[in-house]
Order: sequence, then C-alpha cells, then structure tokens
Amino acid sequence: MSLQTPIQNNRRYDPDEIASYYRYRPWLAWARALNIIWSFAAFIFSLKWDEWQNQVEQNKSKRAAQLRQLLTRLGPTFIKVGQALSTRPDLVRKDFLEELVKLQDQLPPFDNAIAYQLIETELGRPVKEIYSELSPSPVAAASLGQVYRGRLHTGEEVAVKVQRPNLRPVITLDLYLMRWAAGWLAPWLPLNLGHDLRLIVDEFGTKLFEEIDYLNEGRNAEKFATNFRNDPRVKVPAIYWRYTSTRVLTLEWLNGFKLTDTQKVKEAGLDPEAIIEIGVTSGLQQLLEHGFFHADPHPGNLFAMPDGRMGYIDFGMMDQLDENIKETLVDAVVHLVNKDYNDLAKDYVKLGFLTPDTDIRPIVPALEATLGNAIGKNVGDFNFKTITDQFSELMYDYPFRVPAKFALIIRSLVTQEGIALSLNPNFKIVEVAYPYVARRLLMGESPQLRRRLLDVLFKDGKFQWQRLENLIAIARTDENFDVLPTAKLGLQYLLSDEGKYLWRQLILALTEDDRLHTEEVQSLWNLVKDDLKPNRLLDVAIGVLTDLSKQRVAAILPSVTAITTFGMKR
Repeated sequence: MSLQTPIQNNRRYDPDEIASYYRYRPWLAWARALNIIWSFAAFIFSLKWDEWQNQVEQNKSKRAAQLRQLLTRLGPTFIKVGQALSTRPDLVRKDFLEELVKLQDQLPPFDNAIAYQLIETELGRPVKEIYSELSPSPVAAASLGQVYRGRLHTGEEVAVKVQRPNLRPVITLDLYLMRWAAGWLAPWLPLNLGHDLRLIVDEFGTKLFEEIDYLNEGRNAEKFATNFRNDPRVKVPAIYWRYTSTRVLTLEWLNGFKLTDTQKVKEAGLDPEAIIEIGVTSGLQQLLEHGFFHADPHPGNLFAMPDGRMGYIDFGMMDQLDENIKETLVDAVVHLVNKDYNDLAKDYVKLGFLTPDTDIRPIVPALEATLGNAIGKNVGDFNFKTITDQFSELMYDYPFRVPAKFALIIRSLVTQEGIALSLNPNFKIVEVAYPYVARRLLMGESPQLRRRLLDVLFKDGKFQWQRLENLIAIARTDENFDVLPTAKLGLQYLLSDEGKYLWRQLILALTEDDRLHTEEVQSLWNLVKDDLKPNRLLDVAIGVLTDLSKQRVAAILPSVTAITTFGMKR
C-alpha cells in the first residue's frame, strides 16, 4: 500500500484503512496525541482546581470559554467537533453548550501564494488563464478553506473556494486518534448514547470527508437547486465544473446581504419578516418534503438578495432523510401543536430519541412541562435553543438520547432560528411552521400525508371538528393559501376508492352522539364561504365529476346533494 493512499488520495472516510496505516507508523501519531492530551489535561486540571477551591459556580463561564478557545487552538477537526457538540445536550452540560454555540468557524487565512499555487496544480492551468480577475487576498477564511472573489474571461463573476493545504492528512490523523480514544474511554463515560461511541466518530468522519470534497459539494448544490427549481424565492449559485476539482470550487458569486445585518436589509427596501418566512419555509421544505437539507445554515451561508430572494451557499455539510423520518417529523409537529404529548412521546420512540422498550408514561408529563408553552410564544421567549437547554436537564432524568443524524437537524434548526431572532425578536417561528404543515396535510399530495390527515382528524374513533377548523384557520394565515384547490383535492379523494373510508366516517361524524352536528358544519362553512364563490365551486364540481364514472356519481350524488342543500339553507 502506498504511503499516501489513506491520507491523501482517499476521498471517502474508511476507519479500517486509516487504522491500518497508523498502526504500523505510531511515531506519526504520538506528537499530535501528546499535544492534544496536554491541552485537555490542562483544561481538566482547571476544572479540578475549581472543585478543590470551591469555585465551580464562580468560574463556570470562564471554563466554558476556555474550552471553546482550546478547541479553536487545536485546529479544524476540533472546531468541527465543538460545533457538533453544541447540538448534543445528551453529551455536554448546559453551561458548556451555551459557549460552544458561539464557536466561530474562523481561522487566519493561509498564504495567498500557496492558494494560487494550489489552484494551478488542481486545475492544471495558470491562474491568469482561468480568471480574468482574482482578489489579491481572500474575502473570507474558515477552518477548512478560504474564498476569493474573481471573474472568468467570459465575464461571469465568481467565488473561488480554495482548501487549506495538507488538510486531509491533519483531519485523518485527528479522526484516527479520536476513534482510538473513543474505544478506550466509552466504557468509563456516563453517556446515554445507545450505541458504540466509535460510531459517532465514524458518522462525524464521514460527514467531514464529504465536506472537504469540493466535487461532492458541487453535486450537492445542483441537487439542492433542482429541489427548489420551481421556487422563485430561493437562489442557489451555479457551479462552473471546468474550474472545479476536489480542492478548488468555482461557483457563481451571489451579491447579497448577511441576514444578521438588519440595517442593510432594510436599507435595501427588503422586508425582514418576509426574508425570515422564506428561510423558515424553505428549511421545512428541506426537512419534510425533499428530505435533503442544508446542515450548516449559519449567517455566513445565507444571504438576502436585492430582489428579495434567499441565497444559499456552502453545500459541503448536507444530509438525507428517508420517508419514514419525514413523515414522523410531520406527525411530531402536529402532535406538538395539538398538545398530544402521549403521541409525541411515541414519535420520539420512532425517531430514535427513546428506545422501543422505554416506558413512556412518566415521560409524557415531563414533555408537557417542557413543551407545553411552545405554541404562541415568540422565539425570544421560547425557542429551539430553550427546548434544547431544557432537554439537557431531562436527559439526566429520562433515557433520552440524540441519534447522530438528528444532531445535524438540531444544528440546522437552532442556527436558522438564531437568524430569525436577530432579524425580529417577536417573530413566532411556530406560526410559520404549523401553517406550512397544515397546508401540506390539507392538500394531501401523497397517500402518506392523507393518512396523517386522518390521524389528525380522528382521535379514539371520533371526528375532531375543532382540529379540522384549526387546520383550515391556521393554513389561511398564509396569504397565498387558497381553500378551493384544497377543496377540489379533498372532493376528489372522497370520491375515490381510497377515500371511501373517510366518506363513511364523515357521514357518521355528522350524526355521532345521536345528534346532527349542524353547529360544527356551520362554523366550518363560515370559515371558508368567502373563498368558495358559486362560480368557482361550479368549475371545481364540473372538473371533479368529469373524472368520475357515471355509476360512482350516481352512488354518491344523494349524499352530496343533501350536504350541499344543508349548507345553502344555513
């Protein structure tokens, strides 16, 4: 095996191959290991000194800041570790969490001559042949690379992302040492992981290797752009593949304003509230529709464009959710809003936060106490970070754990929420999230969503009139929501073979408890009647009925006529 194979040429994280390389070259690891051990030993001694001097409470914030500075000093891998740990209340105590959230992915830039040489080596041409202009110094520098502003000879303005030299060997060595330490330390640590600590290191290593492969980042950007191709509010930069390699990425330059720069956003004539809504709804689309989400949406990666669009950049850290997770997340939002904490606890089991054999009965009251005030609170008073902090307390009393995949989701939600908070402290994130979920449920574009709608509308075998009214009322808070297309889809569903069950249940619901539920129907009619004009209703009815056989129409026509007549009389 070549000396360079595991640390230079491999683009995929392979812990076995890395271990095989360093097992026979221990001298390569000792210097780095001693540096890491000495740094953490000094930090641990500081913690113990506080205990001996009875100054733990007095120095809590000081030690938390010391940990952040320590991780920054140890370099790119440990900066990324700190950012990942900032979303793990099951692993890190609360006061350290608050400091790690501040961990900035910023390092001094490396030498321009090295960067230019790397561009020429990777792309096989002199810099002047590739770019007509290139900034003499980087416009941004982070732990993994730095960015230059340039222009192609064809006139397009571009951003040129150049990876730090020798980055892959440094990260590979750190991951090897972390995995070795995880195997030794895991039995001695009181952590509620639910699996081998080395698996967490491997998950982290896999994502980090993906992040330092700029070809992978380019593919992620194009996949993300395809998912939002029909959304005029979201902008994704084009990738210039002729000038891109594993360590150099050339992409379209986006002119915009950082979302945290409220003054510039307003001076540009943009509405911060509208920008926030785009960010929240596009984030929900990533999680609940596409299943492919941006896991690092910090302020430096999101821009308010002068035309009102939201610009996304930096697609190195992405993740994919399967259909079951997406559907369960929809369930969790619905159960949270409906205050069904027993069902919410079951969602946590399905998502892996609780093991299947967990007795959820004592957990339900704790969830209610933690989440009960979420609805109606603005993000300044009650937010994902607050929930994360409170869960850090719960996790020591109940067997909660954070699955590795959800660490990225939590990070994504917390950072997006922080942006919303900076633009408008009174913004109610739930009031954007739930109308989106309500619209998706009412539209019922897939069998899975239609089943979720049935779960919402029926509880213990009874039709929940108030929930249907709430769904419609909440969905209508969005100015772009039109009841009529939803009504058309609903009618098509009712008249289909799939909808026979719901049709029977609705007829039973109208007469359950030995009374005709006229008040509930009248309340629903008052809610939507302004949107259901006679001429529009007629068009919808004709469109639906032409799709049905005469026999099916004949079979259901008496019931439809009776309900329609009732509505008109009221």
